[in-house]
Amino acid sequence: MKNVAIESQVRTKAGKGAARKLRHAGQTPGVLYGPKAETISLSVNTHEFNKLLNSAGGEPLLFTLNLKSNGDSNSHTALIKNLQLHPVDDKIRHIDFYEVLMDEEVQVDVPITAVGKAKGVEADMGVLEIIQRTVKISCLPLAIPRNIQINVSDLELGDVVHVSDISAPEGVRLMDDPETTLMTIVASRAEEEEEEEEREEEEETEIEVDKEEESE
Repeated sequence: MKNVAIESQVRTKAGKGAARKLRHAGQTPGVLYGPKAETISLSVNTHEFNKLLNSAGGEPLLFTLNLKSNGDSNSHTALIKNLQLHPVDDKIRHIDFYEVLMDEEVQVDVPITAVGKAKGVEADMGVLEIIQRTVKISCLPLAIPRNIQINVSDLELGDVVHVSDISAPEGVRLMDDPETTLMTIVASRAEEEEEEEEREEEEETEIEVDKEEESE
């Protein structure tokens, strides 16, 4: 996991009006909270924050927040817990930071990624259907993986991948129910429609045969 630093400022004013003024001034409002810390209202430079997110390329970031208040400054280590986006332009309107301790495990959701081409897709015209796109893990902050890869090469039509079927990286524990379904190989829509048409044709043939027998 990548560790980055960003300057932040304690907010003393709350409400929609104060938040609007911050955004106009190039700042994004947010909060910092955690199991062993009081909630702190803060703001970060919008341009700098977006720059860090874009440079990460989707990799989870561990933030060192250099928090300033009345001339004093102290550092907090935190993960992004939630981003509130504008419903129209998807610009970040509010950030929830979750404070962590480097020597204590934290639970987070990480994406799962399918690797390889499934046999059921190549040979049987099936489709890889993703049921759940993330898994919950527990590990030390610096051990949080970018994603968990699942090799689907040997999957055939009808096969299912559960949480119990995947291996977590060293130092990482999977927290979801082992029986949780993550992905499966299903028949394609075109194949289902073709099978449906064949069934209908068979039913029509049976009806015609029955009618012929009755007329005799």
